[in-house]
Amino acid sequence: MFDMYIVPAHKPGNLFIQVIEDAEVVLLSKENQEQLYHDIPKLEHFFRILTENSLVAHQERLMDNLSLTAEERFEKFCNKHHDLIQKVPQKQIASYLGVTPEFFSKMKSKLLRK
Repeated sequence: MFDMYIVPAHKPGNLFIQVIEDAEVVLLSKENQEQLYHDIPKLEHFFRILTENSLVAHQERLMDNLSLTAEERFEKFCNKHHDLIQKVPQKQIASYLGVTPEFFSKMKSKLLRK
């Protein structure tokens, strides 16, 4: 997860990262980022594409939350992230879908009976 608020606003972010597998995190200051862009122009292009993809995914998730039912959001999540279903606690999946853990448990049971 990349907190897009940090860089342009020069303010502390309000998001955190929780990993489910071993990961390496790199902290890059704004000055070092700009120096990298200067030294390796292809990195600026890469990060622009990464940022654009992140924006599209965020907008898609927002539209899904506004227009799809919880069941439809869960089905879409399963299709898109089938490898995470067994790795991520149900409480976190429920939060991602915007439902309570209790509702998620009932919804999941109902969908599995189909």
